[in-house]
Amino acid sequence: MTSTLQDRQDIADLMTGWIRRDLGDWDGLRKLFHPDGRIEVTWFEGLAGDFIHASARMGTSDFRTKHLITAPAVAFSSDGTRAVSETNAVIIGENVRLGLGVSGHNRFIDRIERRDGAWRILDRKSVYDFAFFTFPAGLVKVDKEALAVYPREYGALAYLLDASGFPVRRMFATKGSELERTIKQSAYDWLHGKDKA
Repeated sequence: MTSTLQDRQDIADLMTGWIRRDLGDWDGLRKLFHPDGRIEVTWFEGLAGDFIHASARMGTSDFRTKHLITAPAVAFSSDGTRAVSETNAVIIGENVRLGLGVSGHNRFIDRIERRDGAWRILDRKSVYDFAFFTFPAGLVKVDKEALAVYPREYGALAYLLDASGFPVRRMFATKGSELERTIKQSAYDWLHGKDKA
């Protein structure tokens, strides 16, 4: 079974559907994931349903976010029921109380599965490429020691998340890292059914 243009469009719609998070459309965001779907990003790891509740809590905080999403690069399994996509994204954030912002560039590595004719995300992980602070209301002092705890590729994002009450508790994949290679290898092993062996 080969993939069709409709399959590719459906998966692209899942990726750009992340706008639901920025709009606070929690029911719409939930529809992007299978019920057992999982997500791992800087400030959250666990079931997608729990992530949606946590995102709603973030939406009422001083920390605001917006995501710019590109078209995904997609590979399909031979039977057409699984796909792996890699999608560039830009995370724009601002803590309005602190007057400090961030621009983070990452890639989502998604395992996507078609069930009952519908494509949904089963597993989402993020790889971080680089991040930098923005200063919407003028320069703000940054604690360089606190910033240095994190890899440069997402240090600014982690710093602002921590300062906003959404702590980053471990190290995440960065561009070219061993963890990135592991995430991709595992996703493509899953795509080719090696998880069933």
